[in-house]
Amino acid sequence: MTIIQTDKAPAAIGPYSQAVCSGGVVFTSGQIPLVPETGAVVEGAVREQTLQVIHNLKAVLEEAGSGLSRVIKTTCFLANMDDFAAFNEVYAEHFAGKPARSTVAVKQLPRNVLVEIEAIAER
Repeated sequence: MTIIQTDKAPAAIGPYSQAVCSGGVVFTSGQIPLVPETGAVVEGAVREQTLQVIHNLKAVLEEAGSGLSRVIKTTCFLANMDDFAAFNEVYAEHFAGKPARSTVAVKQLPRNVLVEIEAIAER
């Protein structure tokens, strides 16, 4: 098992890793829309937040020797399912390979953000 850490994505805000590699697979922790350089939540609605989450996820995957095109499965968390259409538009632009996906609405996300995404990818 290899722990993945990059300063191109937000540091973990708890006792976990940005990602872990085991064999030829990368398992990312959930990424939220924090700006890596400041730790601040990106300004904007779900579109802007989803884009920042994808940028963070991409940075972690690339540090692990993978990338968005190698994602097998994502789990997506939305604070409000009314944001699904806008979220889905941004998501579709970056996951052209159409990995398997689950999307659920949750009561609350860390730092009161609107979206969080975790991924499993090939290395």
